[in-house]
Amino acid sequence: MADIAVLPISEILAQDEKAFLDEWIQNIRESVRTTGSITDSDLLIQCEQFLRAFRAGLDRASVINSKDPRWQGLREQLAEISRSRAVQGFTPSETATFVFSFKRPLFRRLREGTQDPEVLAQQIWSISELLDALGLHTTEVFLKTREEVIRRGQEDMLELSTPVVKLWTGILALPLIGTLDSARTQVVMETLLEAIVKTNSRVAIIDITGVPTVDTVVAQHLLKTVTAARLMGADCIISGIRPQIAQTIVHLGINLLEVTTKASLKDAFAVALERTGQHLRSEDTA
Repeated sequence: MADIAVLPISEILAQDEKAFLDEWIQNIRESVRTTGSITDSDLLIQCEQFLRAFRAGLDRASVINSKDPRWQGLREQLAEISRSRAVQGFTPSETATFVFSFKRPLFRRLREGTQDPEVLAQQIWSISELLDALGLHTTEVFLKTREEVIRRGQEDMLELSTPVVKLWTGILALPLIGTLDSARTQVVMETLLEAIVKTNSRVAIIDITGVPTVDTVVAQHLLKTVTAARLMGADCIISGIRPQIAQTIVHLGINLLEVTTKASLKDAFAVALERTGQHLRSEDTA
């Protein structure tokens, strides 16, 4: 990209900073019916920081190129703005508009302060390329941040959806609700094994009453969990085997003969008590 006279642009931006900021913020408000949450004072601070960093970049760089190291400070600032807006409920387009709306007040001042049409065209073209690249940068950071937020949320949901309950001395229960895929199986195994070690339990009941369907893949995941628990010295019982699931398991030819299965958690708990040498005694309160 050819060198351009950037100093006049910086001088134009410095002439009346308050008026420029007011016009820019008004453009942002008019262009975006924001779904996010940001106060007027926070927006003003972000705009002031961007404007000063933009002017500083113009003063340092003879070539307007967003990849130039002298624009790194501005890119980092925009990255921080994008990350904050990703968790504040903004959309990618609303975030990018923060940069794109900067063009209108800037270009109007360039037209008023530049007499040479060729210089004006070159300035507008170069600044447009720079701002477009910075706007795309905000979108990239925004999407990466949103993906990270979603990923963390999914991990939290997995952990919350696999609670291990201590039913009795040496007896644990792991109620499963929803589909059991590979990612969740890993969380289930880790959670169960940690609980077995922590409580020194001898029996673990995996209750699948809340699992809608059991196919070959789900059965394999269950068997992996049972095998892992056995390696840690705990016996496993699978409860919640409904008639439909039993028929599906037989139809698919899934071998669960080496695993104790029960129709209900109550029945599984009774077996667990027997295996641990414990029993419940009902007292006559009459």
